[in-house]
Amino acid sequence: MIRLPDPKPEVLARRAEIVAALRRAVPAEGGVISEPLRLKPYETDGLSAYRQPPLAVVLPATTEEVAAVMRACHSMGVRVVPRGAGTSLSGGALPLEDAVVVGLMRMNRILEVDLDDRLAVVEAGVTNLAITREVEGEGFFYAPDPSSQLACMIGGNVNMNSGGAHCLKYGVTANNLLGLKAVTVEGEVFAVGGKHLDAAGYDWLGLLTGSEGQLAVITEVTVRILRGPEGARAMLAAFKSNEIAGQAVDAIIGSGIIPVALEFMDKPAIHACEAFANAGYPLDAEAMLIIEVEGSVAEQDMLLGRIKGICERFDPISLKVAETAEQSLAIWKGRKGAFGAVGRISPDYLCMDGTIPTGELPHVLRRIGEMSDAYGLQVANIFHAGDGNLHPLIMFDANDPESFAKAEAFGADILKLCVEVGGCLTGEHGVGVEKRDLMDVQFTPGELGLQRAVKAAFDPDWLLNTAKVFPLEGNPALSSPAPAPLSHPAAAE
Repeated sequence: MIRLPDPKPEVLARRAEIVAALRRAVPAEGGVISEPLRLKPYETDGLSAYRQPPLAVVLPATTEEVAAVMRACHSMGVRVVPRGAGTSLSGGALPLEDAVVVGLMRMNRILEVDLDDRLAVVEAGVTNLAITREVEGEGFFYAPDPSSQLACMIGGNVNMNSGGAHCLKYGVTANNLLGLKAVTVEGEVFAVGGKHLDAAGYDWLGLLTGSEGQLAVITEVTVRILRGPEGARAMLAAFKSNEIAGQAVDAIIGSGIIPVALEFMDKPAIHACEAFANAGYPLDAEAMLIIEVEGSVAEQDMLLGRIKGICERFDPISLKVAETAEQSLAIWKGRKGAFGAVGRISPDYLCMDGTIPTGELPHVLRRIGEMSDAYGLQVANIFHAGDGNLHPLIMFDANDPESFAKAEAFGADILKLCVEVGGCLTGEHGVGVEKRDLMDVQFTPGELGLQRAVKAAFDPDWLLNTAKVFPLEGNPALSSPAPAPLSHPAAAE
């Protein structure tokens, strides 16, 4: 069970005073939410098996209002949880009973687009896809494309260093950032990076990217935008086993070819997605790859020909190369709706996020299959195979405590396996609360101590996104005699 520190009684006792201070900081109508019923949407995020209502929610519309909120909370010793769209799959935006959720969804303006210098300046509440839609008419796009890009916000992308299907070629969020504006826990506004390629001195931009709201509240982001490719086409390759598909992935990457995307789906995922999207996927396959390349027609033909040749060495069940953009969209149709498709066949699922060397794919996929049998829980493997970023979806029933406990243990074993083979606990979903208690699997006590020292330098009282990322045990700022368990639906019965 994931645990959180006990709420501070002195903070709970001052609820009315805290809410009044928040209303002074954000006076607009609807800017502060404190009624129990209206707090319900904020009691969980994408890790929906866990939930707990916050003390209050505040919705600032400007960086200045965020600063005022932070000053008020800091002066009263109130914990703060930054939140974008709440799509975090690792519990990054889960609140605390004595915490104020700072929701940034009202900060949704695109402030500047500079096509000459290929950048855009946007507020933290702008959705990922909105950036591309703003510039695609001019032939540009924003490269990172997480599956939740229709809803997820750029501030959350920065905090989790999100990627997506096309990060194999274009990189994750960190590779597409130029600058940030943020607010410290004390309410000081500062900026790092800017409208230029590199900043002098320490890499503050790199430090803040992927920091999961531990160091500051990000309010404004400067991103790179790229010229769109001349064209793109996809192909589908189906295989007799997960292991063989994994070998094909390793061979493609080992050849030096860098596709735009290289996605993996196993049989449960294929069947779920085909039932959901009617995309024409081969139902007799145990595993399937979706591979996309881009460039001129000649470049596409050359790359797809080489990739097809590599796949043919692994005795594929079928190979389908798109000849038109419409055929490419059909190949992608099921993959884009994969998470929703799995949600149709299982009451609940945990979406894991570990990263491994691509050469270990066959071994890891085989071990996940063995674990699935041992735990008696089905898994749908849907992930970014090209960079070894696994997303096994563990299917379970959150209303069954035994099923829920098995799913958590199964997920922990998968992540431990990722570390054992030379990978890491997370690729693009962050640590949050989900992987917090596994951090000592990857890091030594000394390494965790250095990370905590950085956190303490920005936030000495540990008020920002408390109880995320770092284990509670051994942390004097957070530990308590009897931490309270975070509830899940079965606990109420």
